[in-house]
Formats: sequence, structure tokens, C-alpha cells
Amino acid sequence: MTKSILICDDEPLIRMSLKSMLSDLGFDEILECGDGEKAVELALASFPDMAILDVSMPGMDGITAAVEIRKKLKIPIMLLTSACDSATVKRASASGIAAFLTKPLRQQDLLPAIEIALQHVEEIENLKEKIDDLRELIENRKIIEKAKGVLMEKNCVSEAEAYRIMQKTAMDKRKSLLQVANIILKG
Repeated sequence: MTKSILICDDEPLIRMSLKSMLSDLGFDEILECGDGEKAVELALASFPDMAILDVSMPGMDGITAAVEIRKKLKIPIMLLTSACDSATVKRASASGIAAFLTKPLRQQDLLPAIEIALQHVEEIENLKEKIDDLRELIENRKIIEKAKGVLMEKNCVSEAEAYRIMQKTAMDKRKSLLQVANIILKG
């Protein structure tokens, strides 16, 4: 699998150093630029696996660029900074930043930050999928319960009997319980 990363820092020496470290860590494709607007443009055109953005850049800063990138891509974004004030940390936290790296950057700090950021994003995406699945399950359950209530009222049967009727109909017609419930609710 090709690993790609976007690095954005307005200081060419830092980009060069970071690029060397990332290459040593096995990144095949390293995209680089020097300002936030170009970072957004590059990210949306190339779909990197992750990004490292400098906080302080002329024009669009790293946090603003990260927000713009994350609107379209669900990739981990780490911020590179020489100073961490509490306002910057709060802004970064609210924008979904995966990690902070401080300058001067040491190679030994880079790998753990990358691994944790990648794992964190994967866990969040898995949780979002589970939440979506649970929402769908709840909505389906509401429809089945409504249909069961209609059967109970219409046929003067108990809740258990209404459910058994729905189950038998589903098996006989080779339909899901949800499909049978929708048919019952339509009339």
C-alpha cells in the first residue's frame, strides 16, 4: 500500500527536514507546500493518507486549512508549532486535530504521533459506522413496533401473537420483518 502525506510549512528548511524524516519512515509520496491555501488545494486534489500543517503561516493558517481539509477528507491532521498557547490548543482541539508536534521536531517523536493519529481516526470512523447502524436499527424497530400495534388493534390479538403473525408472514413471503411491517403500515 502506498502511504502518502501532505506537509505544509512556510519554512523550506523545516519542510526539507520533515520530508527526509517521513521518507525514512516509509512514506512513498510526500506532497509539500508553503501556505494553507495551497495545502487545502493539494489535499483535495491528491487525497493523502494524512497531513502535517504548520500552525503559523502567512495567509491561511494551519488550523483554518485543517478545518477546510477535514470538511471533505476524513484524514488525520497533525499540527506543527513552535509555541502552544492555550487559545491555539483550544482552536485545534475544536477542529479535530489528531496531534501536536513541536519544533524543533525530532524523528523519534514523529513515528508515535503518526501511528496514534492514524489509529485514532480509524477508531472514530468505526464508531461513526456503529452509530449509523444503531440509528438504522432503532428506526427499523420503531416501524416494526408500529406495525405490530396496527395488527394488535385490527385483529384483537396480543403483542406476542401480532409479532408471530409478522414473523410467519415474513417467512412465508420471503421478506424481511421490516418489509412486512411497511406493507402492514401501508394498508
